[in-house]
Amino acid sequence: MSNRLPFFLIALGVVLMAAYSSVFVVNARQQAIVVRFGQIKDVKTEPGLYFKLPFAFMDADRVQYVEDQALRFDLDNIRVQVSGGKFYEVDAFVVYRISDARRFRETVSGDRESAESRLRTRLDASLRRVYGLRGFESALSDERASMMREVRADLTPDAESLGLNIEDVRIRRTDLTQEVSQQTFDRMKAERLAEAELIRARGNEEGQRRRAIADRQVVEFVAEAQRDSEILRGQGEAERTRVFADAFARDPKFFEFYRSMTAYQAAVGSPDTTFVLSPDSEFFRYFNSSEGQAAPAAAAPATQN
Repeated sequence: MSNRLPFFLIALGVVLMAAYSSVFVVNARQQAIVVRFGQIKDVKTEPGLYFKLPFAFMDADRVQYVEDQALRFDLDNIRVQVSGGKFYEVDAFVVYRISDARRFRETVSGDRESAESRLRTRLDASLRRVYGLRGFESALSDERASMMREVRADLTPDAESLGLNIEDVRIRRTDLTQEVSQQTFDRMKAERLAEAELIRARGNEEGQRRRAIADRQVVEFVAEAQRDSEILRGQGEAERTRVFADAFARDPKFFEFYRSMTAYQAAVGSPDTTFVLSPDSEFFRYFNSSEGQAAPAAAAPATQN
């Protein structure tokens, strides 16, 4: 009995190893391709526990796992030319899924890098074509979404031939190249300067128009004010003359006296005024008498015989 124990243990180990190697597990993020003697035997797309032939020697059943989830690859710094001859630097990415694991295995042996390499080449060509059909502003406008749909349509046939499904294509970045950026900046600067000059010219024109209106209104206001002042002045002069005439009619002597006093005030109002007049002059008649009568002549001295 003791001599059979080692053989029993070896047999048990072989059975356990055979059982272990004949079982494989597929999780929710995987697909399993069962390959037997170089040929695809089966594809497991649902998660669970599955069986296969044990011991993958001599190309017996082998299991190759591929992803069953959204995958992504990026394409950076692609220099594309638009229809106007200018250049953009574009970064894009593609989201895809392995939809046909059997075809994926048959075309690229289940190698993601090989599949993405082919798609990168096709994506590069598609981006150049789509951008080349459009002008400078299209890539930065709402037309960008339709451009991405065109790129996706270009990639779809190649992706399906690889067992892939393109779920999305997006542009992460679209920048002008350095030389185009400088040209664009210079053009925008020139446009803004021209616009500023136009606005300034319109402002000057509007300012001149408003100043002309204001000047005309000033002239009109001054003319109206001068007219009104002349009218009022004339009315005042007329009223003054009427008052003087009425005063003269009422008391001619007082009027003459008032006029003389006014003349005296105007004549002697300055301290530098000098008169050379005869004391008997008519101008000084009210200095001698409030009645305006001339002073009596002095009596002649008596003559002695």
